[in-house]
Amino acid sequence: MMNRNLVIVGILAMLQACTTLSPEKKSDYSNAMKLDTTQFNTLHEKYRETAIVHRRFKHDEVDSLVKKHQEHALFSVKQIGQSFENRAIYKVQYGKGPKKVMLWSQMHGDEPTATMALFDLFNFLEGKGDGFDSVRQLLNDNLDIHFIPMLNPDGAERYTRRNAQHIDLNRDARVGQTVEGALLRKIAKEVKPSYGFNLHDQSIYYNVPETKNPVTISMLAPAYNEAREVNDVRKGAMQLIVGMNTLLQQYVPNAVAKYDDTYSPRGFGDNFQSWGASTVLIESGGKKGDPEKQEIRQLNFAIILNALMEIAQGSYAGYDAEDYDKIPFNASQMHDVVLRGIDLTTDSVSLKTDIALRRTEITVGRDFFVRGHVEDIGDLDIAYGYDELEEQGLKFVQGKTYPQAFETVEDITMDRAWSLLKEGFVAVKVNGKGSDRLHDLPLVVFTQASFTPTSQISLLGTSNFLLSSGGTLKYAVVNGYLIDLSQKPKAKFFKNRVV
Repeated sequence: MMNRNLVIVGILAMLQACTTLSPEKKSDYSNAMKLDTTQFNTLHEKYRETAIVHRRFKHDEVDSLVKKHQEHALFSVKQIGQSFENRAIYKVQYGKGPKKVMLWSQMHGDEPTATMALFDLFNFLEGKGDGFDSVRQLLNDNLDIHFIPMLNPDGAERYTRRNAQHIDLNRDARVGQTVEGALLRKIAKEVKPSYGFNLHDQSIYYNVPETKNPVTISMLAPAYNEAREVNDVRKGAMQLIVGMNTLLQQYVPNAVAKYDDTYSPRGFGDNFQSWGASTVLIESGGKKGDPEKQEIRQLNFAIILNALMEIAQGSYAGYDAEDYDKIPFNASQMHDVVLRGIDLTTDSVSLKTDIALRRTEITVGRDFFVRGHVEDIGDLDIAYGYDELEEQGLKFVQGKTYPQAFETVEDITMDRAWSLLKEGFVAVKVNGKGSDRLHDLPLVVFTQASFTPTSQISLLGTSNFLLSSGGTLKYAVVNGYLIDLSQKPKAKFFKNRVV
């Protein structure tokens, strides 16, 4: 579980709630219904939708899940339209209260984390007899919630940001020239929500300013005009974010930031704010050890449910909107790996410098592989890595290619790969690609006539080399992954492909 000492977390929760509420509002909302982190964790573990466990799920999986929930009388499920390529787009409605809330997810096809959390939330709303029926009753009696779990199914099918017409839906709020953008505008006019949640994923390379902490969740109360003024509508969004941040700090302390608040007249969040809906942008970022964002999915479940409870009770109004300004804006200084003080000296040039590496994901169906490259070289004191290496005396060494070919990648065991890597071989040849070109070996596996490991560090160049100290190989870098040669890597750690 994400929080190991639940007693301490509970104490922190109470303290933060007391310090965040404005003095005149503390007494007003002292009896508001609340859940602590232990309860959120229990609920998510129980109601997590097990049909989706990876980010690259497709429309057919969402379609099946929506139809499953359609059979439950609790929800009103409607197909509200179709995408450009005729995939169904659904709205799921819950509650009979007066406060209208609208949540839309995956308007960018490769931003699916909140979509998973919404289906977890649907499962929770369908539950009963678990001690949390009062929460469901609170939401049902006070809210009229409208969910659009996947607005851009064509983009999701390809796992790309834009729709099938190559248009960014979040730049189509003003004109509505796409069928999906026009549909979201239409539903907004029909529902007339007082609250909106714009659910996205952001780059994993944002960090909290002046720290090496990746931004796990960033939020924003979008501007409704170019001057970025604060009216009562935007203030409500700020207060909701203060409440969500209070909860998030108990899970991921110092890993929350704000998204850029420059006014975008084409953006849906900005327009929803101007249409009178207190709108919160939630961006799921990065967390070390969570490549499929399953822990961040749990955070989405917790903060969305928490926000809905606070809207139902009006208790979010007790937060001081000025605390929103204390949340820092995203910085962009993260990399997958940062190597510090590496000796790149050649016969003609003496050089010790820092190297930053990134791994680009390439989608293959419901899976992916990565391509590692050198992102930056030089004085990288203000750069940070999910993995960092700073050790005196490390020298660049060109890796070797194993001289004998294997038949297929399936013939190379992890033990064999590990043995070859420790001997300085970073690449092996295979005669055939095998049944699946994807593999999890800590080696470059190739079928072409020849392959040359990285011979020198160059900007945007390859990242397949070794690091030595005192003539002994200490580390390997394979396709952008840093590997300590004194510790055998875990299976399934690497996402590589036969080249």
